[in-house]
Amino acid sequence: MPRVQYTDSDVALMARMMRAEAEGEGKLGMLMVGNVIVNRRKANCLDFEGLRTIPQVIFQVQGGNYSFEAVQKGNVFYNRARGVEKRLAKQTLDYWRQHPSKFALWYFNPYAACPPTWYDQPFSGQFKQHCYYEPKANTCEGAYIW
Repeated sequence: MPRVQYTDSDVALMARMMRAEAEGEGKLGMLMVGNVIVNRRKANCLDFEGLRTIPQVIFQVQGGNYSFEAVQKGNVFYNRARGVEKRLAKQTLDYWRQHPSKFALWYFNPYAACPPTWYDQPFSGQFKQHCYYEPKANTCEGAYIW
């Protein structure tokens, strides 16, 4: 059973997003970005309450801006999803989770050292240039379920 329900168009959209956000960080970096997308879909708490589909997560607006830089800048639309990214997207939708993105709901590239918190949420680890943050204990049980 997959971690979340999805369609073929969800896989393609998520694959484009993973490529746009983390292609330079290789397959593992793209998997971690995909994991954050799935975690946001599953969490149903904090900033991600009520998100029921992959497109809702990817096109979510917070504070007047899209949540993901690749959507804000349009990078997600520059390239079609290739087979490799589609396989990676499907992997995260079906089962893949790994530290530091295992429970993460946020990531960003600070172009410097990772700060110990991001919007008051604790640092869970770094992969290449991206810093990952998971919710504080007891604030988002949905992020910690399968």
